[in-house]
Amino acid sequence: MDKENFKSETACPDLTNLPPLGMEPADLERHFRHYYTNYLGRDRNCCSTHYHYAYDALALVVRDRLMERWKNTRYAYEESDCKRTYYLSLEFLMGRTLGNAVLNLGLDEKLTQALNSICLEYEDLEGVEPDAGLGNGGLGRLAACFLDSCATLQLPVQGYGIRYEYGMFRQHIVNGYQVEEPDHWLRIGNIWEIKRPEYSQRIKFCGYSEATSDVAGRTRMRWVNTRDVLAVPYDVPIPGYRNGTVNTLRLWKAEATEEFDLEEFNSGDYTGSVASKNEAEKITMVLYPNDSSENGKELRLQQQYFLASASLQDVLNRWLITEQADLSRFAEKNCFQLNDTHPSCAVPELMRLLMDDQGLSWDEAWDITRSTMAYTNHTLLPEALERWPVRMFQRLLPRLLEIIYEINARFLKQVAERWPGDMQRQRRMSLIEEGPEPQVRMAFLAIVASFSVNGVAELHSKLLREGLFHDFYELWPEKFNNKTNGVTQRRWLAYSNPELSDLISEKIGSGWVTDLAQLSRLRPLADDPAVQQRWQQVKYNNKVRLAEMVAADCGVKFSPDAMFDVQVKRIHEYKRQLLNILHVIHLYDRIKRGDTHNWTPRCVLIGGKAAPGYAMAKQIIKLINNVATVVNNDPAVGSLLKVAFIPNYRVSAMEVICPGADLSEQISTAGKEASGTGNMKFMLNGALTVGTLDGANIEIREEVGEDNFFLFGLTAEEAEERRKDYDPLAIIAGDENLQRVMQLLQSGHFSQFEAGIFDSILQAIQNPHDPWLVAADFSDYVAAQQRVAQAYRDQTGWTRMSILNTASAGKFSTDRTMEEYNAKIWNLSKIPAFPVE
Repeated sequence: MDKENFKSETACPDLTNLPPLGMEPADLERHFRHYYTNYLGRDRNCCSTHYHYAYDALALVVRDRLMERWKNTRYAYEESDCKRTYYLSLEFLMGRTLGNAVLNLGLDEKLTQALNSICLEYEDLEGVEPDAGLGNGGLGRLAACFLDSCATLQLPVQGYGIRYEYGMFRQHIVNGYQVEEPDHWLRIGNIWEIKRPEYSQRIKFCGYSEATSDVAGRTRMRWVNTRDVLAVPYDVPIPGYRNGTVNTLRLWKAEATEEFDLEEFNSGDYTGSVASKNEAEKITMVLYPNDSSENGKELRLQQQYFLASASLQDVLNRWLITEQADLSRFAEKNCFQLNDTHPSCAVPELMRLLMDDQGLSWDEAWDITRSTMAYTNHTLLPEALERWPVRMFQRLLPRLLEIIYEINARFLKQVAERWPGDMQRQRRMSLIEEGPEPQVRMAFLAIVASFSVNGVAELHSKLLREGLFHDFYELWPEKFNNKTNGVTQRRWLAYSNPELSDLISEKIGSGWVTDLAQLSRLRPLADDPAVQQRWQQVKYNNKVRLAEMVAADCGVKFSPDAMFDVQVKRIHEYKRQLLNILHVIHLYDRIKRGDTHNWTPRCVLIGGKAAPGYAMAKQIIKLINNVATVVNNDPAVGSLLKVAFIPNYRVSAMEVICPGADLSEQISTAGKEASGTGNMKFMLNGALTVGTLDGANIEIREEVGEDNFFLFGLTAEEAEERRKDYDPLAIIAGDENLQRVMQLLQSGHFSQFEAGIFDSILQAIQNPHDPWLVAADFSDYVAAQQRVAQAYRDQTGWTRMSILNTASAGKFSTDRTMEEYNAKIWNLSKIPAFPVE
């Protein structure tokens, strides 16, 4: 080799071209020892029971194997010149990473062997990992399931979110009340993330706009005199199921442009010297700051713009570098999926970047924006749609507000052309809600700019078209579509319920892990006595595990022989945890009156967090805990009824709760739940559902059959009609059971030393304007629960229904959901990762 060629080949060696890592137990053990001793500095004098260091070593072993597949996935995407989708979401409720990564890499048994050879238990190390504090409820968990399915389907989809320092909060129960404390999930770091400071983006706030002229004499706008922060990315690997693909979740952390002001520090103003650092970092400090205050609202808007701007700049910069600043194919090759209304700032921000930074005209920028934005709506509650005061927008995001006003003017012109003279319709559809405090309607902004608007269950999408967004549907019916949600069976069955997973694979093969529709092959086995017996044993074992967790976390003893009746989800009035606890009080009253003939022992488990500023939700938590205290300590009740509120509900807790549940409570007021995904997880694990015709309950009932679903309550149409002349006092007067429940509450039986604390709840139930119609559905709910109790006493029949629920869950996989998103919205090609060689 001549000197020049040698120089050119060695100047930039490919340092990433390494031999593949071994996947056998001996390889895993050797690498574990290496990390434990050489990287983490442990030696023979270290306490062998200190699992944190062993967990870190194990995580590094697994991460290395993800890393080589991660790199090869990225190379495959780059070389294929494929279209990509970017999933923007304020929440990604990932849970723990280790177990999911081990499952998807196929290392379960081999890692267990490797660790056993050095006297360590995989389960012990797995339990060290904290839940990632990146989400709160169904929205964030759905986003996590979506990413898992996209990687498994080998779709080039990247997630964008925020790296919250403290997550939402850690929930404790003190004297029955929710107490919030910081969830410092990053206290010991996050070994799964890779900091990528080279891709940091600058985010602007405040300032003002000014007009300038470019070299061609065209007017250009500049956003100047801004208060800037840095968005620093941290990448997290998202592995597909045993296919070599590892996609990316990029999370943004806010940092100051300067660490601190040295001049102020030297002058003795130590607080002032770090003020800008603290001001910047608070943006990504906490998930969903309490927005009951003005400062909380500002911070939440800052978070939403921070996510949108950093993500769009990142995508645009990568495109401009790889495509030599040519934007002509940008819309053809990129799609942004807005997960609910939170990232709607992406619309005016993309317009700003294309016009102000790249010099495109309005029409050119708008063509790209409306060809790349797609919007998913997750709520039917008008109050849950993001709306921001114009004055706040003007102060924080003045350039974006100018763009929004221009979008609105052009849009209202289109509305006027379609419906001449209909000023009332223009007011309804305007992106700016007029009034004493004008508001920017972010959901409307997302609809106007998106080429696709989807709901997340058939009923939800229908109600969006007919109600919340009817005006927009009349204007653009082609935009609206439905994509019923799902869950990933890999996390919610294969991983969290290994005994049931093994039984299913033994009977029908393991193909269901990537094709959930294959569960239908269980149907003929539902009447097989041998299968039923094993199914019951698996459920019993899972109930034992759940009972141990309840005893440890709540101090309440659940008997695995009783029916486990479970409702775990965000605490909100529309989800009607209140209706559940009223039924518990009814059961307690029956026991105290001696009405226990043919009684079915029941253990009721409720869990979920209330938003810090949601007073009524917090009162409901207090009521649940007070009722639990009375019920659990009454000798006359004994084992007939137990009640527990599981604190700090989270993904890792659900992984124990879901396999152990017999009955799934999905009891929202009809027409209020967008979809629900907890209902799907429980169904997948063989729990039966008691529920209303709301959200995805309707489709679950269609799949499993009405004989295997406990239906009650008003339909969405009936509920809307009932609200017109709702009289809860008359309903209570005509229902002896509800009278007794209300009397126990009014008498202070569950608040003997806290007089009047539940008055607000009593008033809400009796209010003729109660939107949740608790009293209206109580009687039918009690009747449905009586059918549940009767059915459970026939264990053979119950087990048959349980098997049929699992067998009917095939539709509710996010694999199917993502296939539908791709076929109807994204139009991506599936790109196999380069093999590890």
